[in-house]
Amino acid sequence: MAFCADLSPASLLAAYRAGLYPFPTSDDYARVLNEVLYADLVEEGRIPLVGEESDDPYAVSWWSPDPRPVLPVSAAHLSRSLARRLRNRLPWSTSLNQRFEQVVRECRADRNPLWLTEELIASLIRLHELGHAHSVEVWEDSDLVGGVFGLQVGSVLSMDSMFFHRPGASKVAVSDLAARFAQAGGVLLDAQRDSPHVRDLGTLLVPREQYVRHLRRTARDILPMPTATLPARRLAQPTGSR
Repeated sequence: MAFCADLSPASLLAAYRAGLYPFPTSDDYARVLNEVLYADLVEEGRIPLVGEESDDPYAVSWWSPDPRPVLPVSAAHLSRSLARRLRNRLPWSTSLNQRFEQVVRECRADRNPLWLTEELIASLIRLHELGHAHSVEVWEDSDLVGGVFGLQVGSVLSMDSMFFHRPGASKVAVSDLAARFAQAGGVLLDAQRDSPHVRDLGTLLVPREQYVRHLRRTARDILPMPTATLPARRLAQPTGSR
């Protein structure tokens, strides 16, 4: 949708409210590749360059897919095998916002391309401090074994990334996030990019216009989520009993 080097907290929040998310380049090669691939579209005016002339806009691309993969919080579910493992006393618990930066950095580890740059991480941490960005942590005793983080815009929470150190831990994190967000009055989890992995979570593809229209209606809503540390096995129960 655009190239813009501004990854400040204010810019990031405004972009998410408009249905965009950033993809910073990790090195000079990726930055040059952006310019090579998209210079003609920029020249034609189909992709704008935004920001100060002194900035390097090709270092950060901003995306808004059409259609958009979203997960209604009421439709979030675990696979039968994972639910069975939780019911069989898998010793996991979940928390909200206890280790935001650690979750972000775990999501960054060993990723290629490395889009979670230090500049972006700093802005995400600041938005977390301001109450806009959230994380769910999955614990096995005192070990962090999975998590997910994202940025909330009213009744939508856009999930940026997730990680796991135990099979199924990232899916438990998403299910827990959906349960907490639903309790707060949230409606959608945004998966941002379509993939077989997010399809496994139960996502639906909706037109971008519909997604952005929903964002605009609820962007200023404040929906505080419950923060208690809870047993993960509750997520294996029917939605109404969580």
